[in-house]
Amino acid sequence: TGKMSNYQSADSKKEEFRRYLDKTGVIDALTKVLVGLYEEPDRPLNPVDYIKKYMGAPANIDVDAIRTENEELKAKVKDLTRMVEELKASLKEAREES
Repeated sequence: TGKMSNYQSADSKKEEFRRYLDKTGVIDALTKVLVGLYEEPDRPLNPVDYIKKYMGAPANIDVDAIRTENEELKAKVKDLTRMVEELKASLKEAREES
């Protein structure tokens, strides 16, 4: 019965996930894009790009490069924020001394 409960647990997780996708409109959106692809008279050479474009994503985007740049920019913001705080403290000290 251990295996049986694992199957039920997996099935209930799948069903919960399916309900989530349905409730949030993902199933409808995917159905529409797949119907659009099916009805396309000339099959696109790259169906993934077609789906991305249909869903509103810009084409030819390097997501990994954007993530890397985002991490670099976050680090830079953190450094600059720290520098601003240090400069504020130095300015406050200088004002108090004069």
